Amino acid sequence: MSGEVPLRRSLLLRLLALAVLIAIGSIAATAWLAVRTTTGAIRQEQGQALADDAHIYDTVLAYAATHPNWDGVDATLRPLARDVGRRIALTTETGAPIVDSAPGAGPLPTTSSATVDALAVDTALMPGTTVPGSGDGGTSRIDPRTTGPYLLPPEERAALRDKAAEAVQCLRLRAQIDAAVVDGPTGRPRIDTPGTDLADSAACGQLREELATRTATEGKALTQLNALVNTCLARRRLPAVQVDLNWTWTRQPAASAPDSRSAAGVDQEHNRAVSACVGTSRREQLLPYVAPAATLFVTDPGGRPSTTFDLSPANQTRIVAVAGLVLLVTVGFTVLAGIRLTRPLHALTGAAQRMRDGDGAARVRVTGRDEIARLAEVFNDMAERRERLEQLRRAMVSDIAHEMRTPVSNIRGWLEAVEDGVAAPDRRLLSSLLEEATLLQHVITDLQDLAEADAGALRLHREEVYLTDLLAQVAEAHRAHADRIGVAITVRTEADPQVDADPVRLRQAVGNLVANAVRHTPSGGGVTISASATDAEVIVSVTDTGSGISAEDLPRVFDRFWRAEKSRSRQTGGSGLGLAIVRKLTEAHGGTVSATSTPTKGSTFTLHLPPSPAPPPPPPG
Repeated sequence: MSGEVPLRRSLLLRLLALAVLIAIGSIAATAWLAVRTTTGAIRQEQGQALADDAHIYDTVLAYAATHPNWDGVDATLRPLARDVGRRIALTTETGAPIVDSAPGAGPLPTTSSATVDALAVDTALMPGTTVPGSGDGGTSRIDPRTTGPYLLPPEERAALRDKAAEAVQCLRLRAQIDAAVVDGPTGRPRIDTPGTDLADSAACGQLREELATRTATEGKALTQLNALVNTCLARRRLPAVQVDLNWTWTRQPAASAPDSRSAAGVDQEHNRAVSACVGTSRREQLLPYVAPAATLFVTDPGGRPSTTFDLSPANQTRIVAVAGLVLLVTVGFTVLAGIRLTRPLHALTGAAQRMRDGDGAARVRVTGRDEIARLAEVFNDMAERRERLEQLRRAMVSDIAHEMRTPVSNIRGWLEAVEDGVAAPDRRLLSSLLEEATLLQHVITDLQDLAEADAGALRLHREEVYLTDLLAQVAEAHRAHADRIGVAITVRTEADPQVDADPVRLRQAVGNLVANAVRHTPSGGGVTISASATDAEVIVSVTDTGSGISAEDLPRVFDRFWRAEKSRSRQTGGSGLGLAIVRKLTEAHGGTVSATSTPTKGSTFTLHLPPSPAPPPPPPG
């Protein structure tokens, strides 16, 4: 196998080619789309900005038309500024600040956006403020929401609304006219008949005349207005007029014609003078009811005024230049990323080849926190585990040879002595040979159990096991030996827990723990076997008051052939397989085993077993 990858198949070259292709395509498309669409987007934003400006002006104007001053406008202005994403500020005509939605955003621009005056509406921002053909010539520019003294009290509104509802009902029933009641700014209801001109219909005339009758509030306000208008006309030495609710007028004494169209003897100059006096008088009458004129500033959040944007050829060239620069930067970053990506991969490949050739200490340096670094960590962990397993394998072969050699050597030595006539084959010798053979068989049986567990061939014959009985049997099996060395065995269970297990294998596991605890507990000490159950698990614990296990040795207690006695003496230790078998048997039951210990005070070994499955519900009656 060649150690070098051909350049045409190099990951770096392929990554670079792919990145360049993607960058070229995306940047070219982005530049083309930017040139094609930016101008349209800017114009669209201009339209939105104009709409927002008109909405802001209308909202602030509505506040001015319905409040005698600017106190409390902040509660209306700040939510509006958040909604449209703009900075809104109001100052007096002399420049004194009234309110600012972003007071810390810098100074206001020198040019204002509009002047807010409910009595002099900016018709460019609010077209159609006055009704064309009205008696004041359409020049009043007074916001229709400015009601002033014409605002009807609740009782007058209710009375007029009852009359309006009666008139609507009459029109629907008698004239088959679809009518509806619409409230005006002052609270006066009017009858709306879409597609029908009521002036051409005589239906329900009396009710409509009653509805058109002015109220006491309106009469009082009109009396005040007429006094102002006629005072103005008197200063111009013009005859007095009578102004009505629709701001039309007639000369006094009132003629039979109801509006200015019937006043044929009034010339145009007189009409212009009356129109001017009506407008001036209305403003004078409404002035106490509206907020003073203010200057409106609408800017972006940074305090810059709204401007008109367009994508010039120079801007288009700049976009293309920036796109080219982005392409070069993308290629450079791709090369650097590719080199950084392939360097640790080369290191991993070299370490794997060294490991294949027998170098168990092959490792790679971990840098960064990306996926390659994670791969390097996993590789190092795998190498360490492989090296540790190799060490364990060698140690296990040595341990097995040691465990098997001692009894075999003893048996052979005694048999050779009998054959040479040195020793007599009496009962004592046969008992000694049987003990060595039994020890050898025990080691072989333990190894066979571990081999079956490793291969997944360990068979379990599960049944419902009552732990109180099982633990009592284990205790009785070891009580005679424990009594001989002066160790007390105690069994404690809570509510006789049950577990779904193989009773023979479970006794073997608990028995190994008890035998190990008795072996390491001095005379006068005790071993406690306990069991309890929760909803999540069944717990079996074996606690002794023996010599304990040091903290550095505790993680190795379940390793095969490991014993705390480094001399490997059998006087105080077994084969070193008992706890390893306990772990395998527990795992075969779907559980885990753990150990805790305090040197010179004792140890606790705990089996964590899954609970018994819930019994199926009884069949229905």
